[in-house]
Amino acid sequence: MSYEHIEATFQDGLGTITLNRPPVNVLNIAMMQEINQVLDGWIGQKDLKLVLFQAKGKCFSAGVDVGEHMGDLAPRMIEAFHGMFRRMDRLGIPTVASVYGSCLGGGCELAVFCDLVIAADDSKIGQPEIQVGVFPPIAAQIMPRIIGYKAALELILSGKIIGADEALQLGLINKAVTRDKLEEETAAFVKPYLKLSAEVLRSTKKAIRAGLDDDFEPSIQRIEAIYLDELMKTADAQEGLHAFLEKRKPQWTNQ
Repeated sequence: MSYEHIEATFQDGLGTITLNRPPVNVLNIAMMQEINQVLDGWIGQKDLKLVLFQAKGKCFSAGVDVGEHMGDLAPRMIEAFHGMFRRMDRLGIPTVASVYGSCLGGGCELAVFCDLVIAADDSKIGQPEIQVGVFPPIAAQIMPRIIGYKAALELILSGKIIGADEALQLGLINKAVTRDKLEEETAAFVKPYLKLSAEVLRSTKKAIRAGLDDDFEPSIQRIEAIYLDELMKTADAQEGLHAFLEKRKPQWTNQ
């Protein structure tokens, strides 16, 4: 099956989703629905061992379409966006992201939600949402679990963007490689997992998650309620999003 904004393949246990929405792979609702459609088709597939997210074009992803954060589109955007993570969670098998260039906002959340991340040395990784008056829901749920409370709070509250070396030091990614070697290094990175049993990989990931006592669904439901029922009803969230689209500085009223 062909898609407008992504490419999807399944071969020898490896499911690959390639972001392909030029120029910077901004995730809009249509693109995320395509990803969800592919993931739906893989749920329950016994010989699926690994899902790899990669990209074509200038960068991995510059984030979610800001215009779809507002008005009636916001609940649809959250449903499609969080739907990706719910499906990745349901798959139960390891997921890998191979990133380069800008890996920001929702693109960063997609990458770091993956169990393993390999990044090129030109990667720019971060959650700048707070600069436009909103917060990153998935990062709020998962980043403290990956890099700890203080480091996550600094990244999310400051909106600062870090390089691959700092991300590696924080434990946000697993490996940093030179940009020209990313494709080759990614293939070598995923190869060992494809030699293993899909069922054992699934059970092992389940056990590790159980050991963390990390229940994704209740926490993401609470974060969604805060995002849609509280944050999106504030004047400053609307001001920040409008200011971004109108290419001006936001005027905060603290309301």
